[in-house]
Amino acid sequence: MIYPTRTAIVFTALGIPLALALGVMAPGWWLWGVAWIFLAVGLGLADSLLASSRHALRIESSVPEMAMMGRMSHVSFAVQFAGRVAPRDVEVILDTNARLQPSPARQMLKVTDRTTVAQFDLAPIRRGQAMLDTLWLRWQGPLGLIWKQRSEALSMAVPVVTNVNAVKEEALRLFERGSLGLHVQLNAGAGAEFHALTEFQPGMDRRSIDWKQSARHGALLAKEYQAEQNQHILIALDTGRLMSEPLLGQPRLDRALQAALLLAFVGLKLGDRVGLFAFDEKPKLSSGTLAGSASFGQLQRLAASLDYSTAETNFTLGLTQLAGELEHRSIVVIFTDFSDTTSAELMLENVARLLRRHLVLFVVFRDEELESMISKEPGSPEDVTRAVIADSLLREKDVVVNRLQRLGVDIVDVTVEQIGSGLVGAYLAVKNRHRV
Repeated sequence: MIYPTRTAIVFTALGIPLALALGVMAPGWWLWGVAWIFLAVGLGLADSLLASSRHALRIESSVPEMAMMGRMSHVSFAVQFAGRVAPRDVEVILDTNARLQPSPARQMLKVTDRTTVAQFDLAPIRRGQAMLDTLWLRWQGPLGLIWKQRSEALSMAVPVVTNVNAVKEEALRLFERGSLGLHVQLNAGAGAEFHALTEFQPGMDRRSIDWKQSARHGALLAKEYQAEQNQHILIALDTGRLMSEPLLGQPRLDRALQAALLLAFVGLKLGDRVGLFAFDEKPKLSSGTLAGSASFGQLQRLAASLDYSTAETNFTLGLTQLAGELEHRSIVVIFTDFSDTTSAELMLENVARLLRRHLVLFVVFRDEELESMISKEPGSPEDVTRAVIADSLLREKDVVVNRLQRLGVDIVDVTVEQIGSGLVGAYLAVKNRHRV
């Protein structure tokens, strides 16, 4: 595409008042105004011929294989002008679909030795198949009177996936000495599974003394326990409409998947069996329980396949099928959200059925935006209205959470950034109380 610059339009338009002025002041000279217009058009045509050809442009791209939520990715395009004449500058714009946000949105680059490199940061917005659609380039002719524009169809797919690197980094941090007391809680001295005999020390529980072995060895020996392995953990993910809503910049479902994968990584490392179950208006995924650290990759791929949904969540169908698939007493971790007590009624009924045989951990998504509306000092009547509505919504959520606690559900209620570590802490507490 070739079109005039602002300079060319202004330069050409000057011929109109010039022709009018000459027609009034010197009627015989008004044709000079018309000649000015033809001169401007001629210079534009000359500029178009002198400018670098759109067909003499070569583009090489460097695109990442995938982008991870919460982490910036980068893409670059090397642009080379192959003709005899190269522009001084080139303007570049990258078009993507709604799952990626390129930055900067528009950039003007200097051309050196006929080449330049356009680099964009890609901020993932939502998981799924992101696309780099079109690369737009335009440059001026040597006289600055015309723009030449070229659109390069890219059609490059960049899958946006859960940030597994962040999951593993968080898991390794939790496994460090002293973090969440992980070594102490999972090894000697806690749990229900026999680990070893050790010499009895003052302060140890006298009920742990093994009198037979003490008599046999002629020394006072005590039994040492560790957290029981091979327990079943089933992570139930609501993928319905409310879970697609953003919470501090990320959909609730993405935050749930991040915490779920962290729990799966820790659980598999500790010898437990972990499974994923997802549902909205109907069940969408059921992996069964998997064992061994090597199974984490399979759980990761299954989690990446879960997309956003606009459907309303059917708790009766989803949780009933989940209960029917569980053959062993399990720890069931539920990630869901609700808007009011009425919509939560069916959820409460089906959670109560699960509790008859299983232990349930319920993750609460704390809405800090609503909390900030309540704590913020009002500056207008609208602020007061927002604060009252926010307070009403939070009170209804508290009612549902209190009912869950009375049913016997373990609640994980922490800030959004601490959901992963808070869930792992609750899981460890369940193991060490050997309630499963």
